[in-house]
Amino acid sequence: MFPRHVRGLLDFSLAVLCLWCAWHHTPAGALVRRTSAWISGGRSTARPLLAYYDGVVSSSGVSAPALAPVAPPLRPFTDAEALAYGTHLALKGLSPAARAPAFALAGELGIPSDSLLDAARGPAAARKLLESLASAFPHEESRLTAVFAGSVPARYAAARVEAEGGAPTLERLSKQLPPGFEDATVAAAQALALATAFGLAWPVPEHTPVSSPFGYRVHPVLGTRKLHTGVDLSVRVGTEVRAVSDGTVRRASEDGVNGRVLILDHGRGVTTAYCHNSELLVRPGQRVTRGELIARSGNTGRSTGPHLHYQLELSAQPVDPFRFRPRSGPVANEAAR
Repeated sequence: MFPRHVRGLLDFSLAVLCLWCAWHHTPAGALVRRTSAWISGGRSTARPLLAYYDGVVSSSGVSAPALAPVAPPLRPFTDAEALAYGTHLALKGLSPAARAPAFALAGELGIPSDSLLDAARGPAAARKLLESLASAFPHEESRLTAVFAGSVPARYAAARVEAEGGAPTLERLSKQLPPGFEDATVAAAQALALATAFGLAWPVPEHTPVSSPFGYRVHPVLGTRKLHTGVDLSVRVGTEVRAVSDGTVRRASEDGVNGRVLILDHGRGVTTAYCHNSELLVRPGQRVTRGELIARSGNTGRSTGPHLHYQLELSAQPVDPFRFRPRSGPVANEAAR
């Protein structure tokens, strides 16, 4: 039907297409991409794909105590509240020795150290602690460094970064801290990730029912018990899906499991995924803003009915997005004592 050289070119093109599909849309390809990114020190979107396929939860990232339930307010979080809740939970995930700098600062301000770990008083105490550092550490990330590493090491690190002429990001500050403050840097990074998660909006209308929550379940298609790494939101095909926060599109493609899927990177180790869409309205590398229309929901991929699978990951670890939503019950507005 085709000349031999044309048929050879077609075979070669199909082979390249198959390799591309395997690289981007299979667990094996995702694993290779993740390993390559680790070796080269780069970034990869493979982790959310792997998490959705097999429900594997990384042992790194946000610690289990840091994901303990809290009592968030009825309304959406302000930036200051989100950072306070993140700081409180990050402190709970630390060893007693690693909490020492924060406890010392609290003692200087007359804040009982146990209040920083208390579920009811902890966020208010953490907010008071952060506000007390605002004048000496005007940047959010240097303020968190002071909480977890102590004011003296943080002031030294901030001065070194300023002398170099750069912004006091957590990454740059951590490089200027003396040896032995690795736990402080990890805790500050966790606080930022948690604060970002508390500040996220919702991708579909707030009243949307949940057809399948986060957690272990019997998979409706495979029939085996697996971790459901997101929440399934029951919406009609064509429902508007909006970005939950500012970010960059890391993936906008289609595969047999996720269907038409988007992955957004919000920075600070926070990513969100939106699966089974009927239409994608953004492209990889594009910057999106909070509330921007990014897709229309659907029933593509491995799905038993129209819905949106919404997934939140902190430090490459899937977490229940409802842990970071404003609660529906009464709030005990107790200030730090």
